Amino acid sequence: MSLVLASRSASRRALLDGAGIQYDARPADIDEGVVKARELLRGKTPAEIALILAEEKALACAASADEFVIGADQVMEFDGELYDKPVSLEEAGDRLFEMAGKIHYLRSGLVLAKDGEIIWRHRGSASLTMRKTSRDAIASYLETVGERVLATVGAYELEGEGVRLFENIEGDYFTILGLPLMPLLAELRAREVLAW
Repeated sequence: MSLVLASRSASRRALLDGAGIQYDARPADIDEGVVKARELLRGKTPAEIALILAEEKALACAASADEFVIGADQVMEFDGELYDKPVSLEEAGDRLFEMAGKIHYLRSGLVLAKDGEIIWRHRGSASLTMRKTSRDAIASYLETVGERVLATVGAYELEGEGVRLFENIEGDYFTILGLPLMPLLAELRAREVLAW
């Protein structure tokens, strides 16, 4: 049996690479904005939407009968609203300033698919409290890290200098990076995809 990661996320690939997992990366071609809008209209929560996005990615990825497909997605929930990745550094700065001193949540959805069916689902969640900070400090942070933050839903890279923006974090580190690795590894061992 082989593994396919239905994602173009560099952090998800790095996590699997770091764990020594052999896989093929095949980004799924879905319109996340359309899926999010549709599911919000249906009254789905951000956590449910993360799982739905993971499912759609896994099912959209062409796979052979001997492949398990990993679908993963993450959304950010702040003040009860669902947020997408910022489109500009200005938007990122505004978002970081709005979140300063407050709690937001990262909701992750993770699935395994085989033969065109979802065979396993997992939801992960983390709460993150940003420290109070000034617009000048945020501008300095963004000047240092540049447009890389536009690839992250929260406009920060927690695995880098972005950690300095935080006061408290509750939740699994891998979930925060968008791939709840421990439950995934356990499921892959249970299905004998991994030997150990």
